[in-house]
Amino acid sequence: MRRGTQGTATKTIPATKPVPKPKPAPKPKPVPKPKPAPEPKPKPPREAWLVVAARWLAMAVAFVAMVGFAVLLARATLTPSPASVGIAHANLHPGRSLRQYFDRYTVAGALRQVGGNLLLGVPFGVLLPVLAPKARGLLRVLITTALVMVLVELAQGAIVEGRAFDIDDVIMNTTGALLGWLLVGRLMGKAVHRPRLRRTRGATDTT
Repeated sequence: MRRGTQGTATKTIPATKPVPKPKPAPKPKPVPKPKPAPEPKPKPPREAWLVVAARWLAMAVAFVAMVGFAVLLARATLTPSPASVGIAHANLHPGRSLRQYFDRYTVAGALRQVGGNLLLGVPFGVLLPVLAPKARGLLRVLITTALVMVLVELAQGAIVEGRAFDIDDVIMNTTGALLGWLLVGRLMGKAVHRPRLRRTRGATDTT
């Protein structure tokens, strides 16, 4: 007898859909940092306003004094001298006029001539450091004085009767500016144009 074979039925498992991956949670937006409040600007102390006012007042006084000095300088140097028409000669040799002063005049008269030329230069050394902060240095004061006096001497020789260019006058005027700067001008310039003080975050720093 044949033993019959019994077929076995295979069950098919239906395909399962892939499980979707969970979406990642959205990243939280960064919270903007609050902007720091601007620091209030410190008000300048009352003393600073007083210093500024005093500085401008000193410069105004120096300006008026310089204008007055310019008028006196013009009268003293640009006034015609008819009596000296045949005597006045241009001098380009330093020291020649000084020797003539002591040869022609008494000692007192020669000293008056020299002293007068020195005094004409003193206001430059005193007023320039106060009037112009950038001209406080000795070299700038001397250069400014020498240039102005050279122009004055040139004008004397060109358009003023009885006067002539004299290099000794320029030297003595510039020496007078040097004396004025050494005695008074440099101290006044420092006092008027001293460095300003500013307050930063409660501290006072010298600039």
